[in-house]
Amino acid sequence: MGQVTIYLDDETEKKMAKAARSANLSKSKWIARLIDEKVSSEWPLSIKDLVGAWRDFPSIDDLRKDKHYPTDRESF
Repeated sequence: MGQVTIYLDDETEKKMAKAARSANLSKSKWIARLIDEKVSSEWPLSIKDLVGAWRDFPSIDDLRKDKHYPTDRESF
């Protein structure tokens, strides 16, 4: 397992420590999770949990039905 040393100003370190405590994690695990979220190629669970959250959100067909899109496209 690799190790990384980071330097934070006092205010940032206090905010990070508070966030780690709120998540019930050590500072090291909190930072590791944050890095993992940033480098992950999948949507975070917090975003996946939002699927279907808006029951009245219009479908793509509803959004497009009153729009007039040109049928002729430029060729490249």
